[in-house]
Amino acid sequence: MTMMKNATLRQLKVFEAVARNLSFTRAAEELYTTQPTVSIQLKQLADIVGQPLLEQVGKRIYLTDTGRELLKVCRDIFNGLDRFEMLVSDMKGVKAGKLRLAVITTAKYFVPRLLGIFCQRYPGIDVSLKVTNRERVLQRMADNMDDLYVLGQPPEHMDVAFEPFLENPLVVLAAHNHLLAGKKKIPPQRLEEEQFLMREQGSGTRLATEQFFRERGLKLKVRMELGSNEAIKQAVAGGLGIAVLSAHTLALERSIDELTLLDVQGFPIRRHWYLAYPKDKQLSVVAKAFLEFLHEESKLHGEKYLQGIMGFPAKAMGAKKVREADQA
Repeated sequence: MTMMKNATLRQLKVFEAVARNLSFTRAAEELYTTQPTVSIQLKQLADIVGQPLLEQVGKRIYLTDTGRELLKVCRDIFNGLDRFEMLVSDMKGVKAGKLRLAVITTAKYFVPRLLGIFCQRYPGIDVSLKVTNRERVLQRMADNMDDLYVLGQPPEHMDVAFEPFLENPLVVLAAHNHLLAGKKKIPPQRLEEEQFLMREQGSGTRLATEQFFRERGLKLKVRMELGSNEAIKQAVAGGLGIAVLSAHTLALERSIDELTLLDVQGFPIRRHWYLAYPKDKQLSVVAKAFLEFLHEESKLHGEKYLQGIMGFPAKAMGAKKVREADQA
């Protein structure tokens, strides 16, 4: 398309910001410019293309088919320029650039801590972190919106590369005064009598819990679906039911006297955290540096960090016992 040779990077940058935010106002704020300037740049770009890129219905903005295709092109262009800048920095012996991460909500308990260490090591790298649920992370991956993605369970229906980097055991959490608190080697069949508090359909933790019950021919009674791990922990403490959660959600837990781990046979369920990205994606220098950093950090400090979490309610299950169960 020779007509696109007349389009400027500034126009494409403005369009990408509007298309991503679906808002002229937010795009203007992000680009430190005025809304009329944004409108002018978009009109000029639409004139060059020869077709409308956006349509407005009421107060809402939508991308046209042409706009959606141009957004893909813009992302490829800007990703390519970012990779080039990072490559030049790497040739100079300086790790610099931008790292875009999208992680599921449970990963918020440890990823920011790792990012802190990473940024201290590479102060020239700017990090953008998006925390959302599994469904939205997968959609962002399909749209190629980030460099890397952290998931508790790799998607089966997408062509992605994934690498495990840290253990992610699932444990059974109950109120401190639950009838099963302090019991040893609770048979899984006993859990059929309990009401469970679960995350939304499609959650990696929920999928693993449902698989655990299905493999043993057990029925899972779901009393309530809650939108966050924090809400589930509060509901468990309130005696509304029990829950299966990642051990990482117990990091920095302040309600130690209100919660306890149940010693259920088959738990902890052994899982890993995965770093994922589309198989055909060319990783930037910065993304590769973060990938190497994660493997190095998890190898050096992962076990110590996990033991600290798993020792959370010592009265119910000491760290040593959990390690033994995890190795079984």
